[in-house]
Amino acid sequence: MKILIVGGAGYIGSHTLRQFLKTSHELCVLDNLSKGSKIALEDLSKIRKFEFFERDLSDFKAIKELFKTQKFDAVVHFAASIEVFESMQNPLKYYMNNTANTTNLIQTCIETGVNKFIFSSTAATYGEPKTPVVSETSPLMPINPYGKSKLMSEEVLRDASMAYPEFKHCILRYFNVAGACMDYQLGQRYPKATLLIKVAAECAAGKRDKLFIFGEDYETKDGTCIRDFIHVDDISSAHLAALEYLENNPSCVFNVGYGHGFSVKEVIKAMKKVSGVDFKVESAPRRAGDPGVLISDASKIRSLTSWKPKFDDLELICKSAFEWEKQC
Repeated sequence: MKILIVGGAGYIGSHTLRQFLKTSHELCVLDNLSKGSKIALEDLSKIRKFEFFERDLSDFKAIKELFKTQKFDAVVHFAASIEVFESMQNPLKYYMNNTANTTNLIQTCIETGVNKFIFSSTAATYGEPKTPVVSETSPLMPINPYGKSKLMSEEVLRDASMAYPEFKHCILRYFNVAGACMDYQLGQRYPKATLLIKVAAECAAGKRDKLFIFGEDYETKDGTCIRDFIHVDDISSAHLAALEYLENNPSCVFNVGYGHGFSVKEVIKAMKKVSGVDFKVESAPRRAGDPGVLISDASKIRSLTSWKPKFDDLELICKSAFEWEKQC
């Protein structure tokens, strides 16, 4: 197939591109480089060639022209604004970028005969769940504009597939993605990152002065938030599995996580252990929009697809992030 990876210069997009480059598919990347890395694309082009289009999804006319000329078979869509706290402060940015631009992308796919769509969604669609572990059938009640904007795009996908049966989609709800490739040749270059393991790795590598714990009064075992942390290569391989699944199966939604969680303090302890660095940690008030506990029931993707995670180990994830941070 000829596959377009939208947001393929970003953190998860570039790792997924790396996995797709090991297949026989013809690959193209679309990215506006606002958060993505041109360096990552240059490094990945050494594996084998792919075509890169520097475009912004908000330029609807340019996107439609690209699709008309390129004749893609499938789209893997990563491009989005992803910071929960920012979404509380600037919600319109999230609805325009995550929902309006995605809706236009879906419409363009349907108009140009692209019938397979893999969508990068989020566990933030579940909001503050009543149970610590959530399945794909758990209530969807996002508590921030980031989660709401992603859920709206999910609804657009579902309605589009109902109206156009030949258009099939797979929604992947991520939990907390972290780490770097195990050969440390590719990692997270996202500027001013807010993800916990990335920030902890930067502190351990001497790139930040301190790490803040945002809230120590949650109803958890140590008062800090608990999350289901998953290695970026395991998230990436889920996209290949999802695309294979769509060949002979209907549209579907999958949680992608490990099914167990770690607290913020446990992550800090693990990073200090693998790095050997006792970096500075300070307490700070809670951030708006952060649920206390969010853990996946990812049994569905394991049972219906070929996906088999390989890196379910917190210390391994932390070590890969730290080793990458030391050299990048």
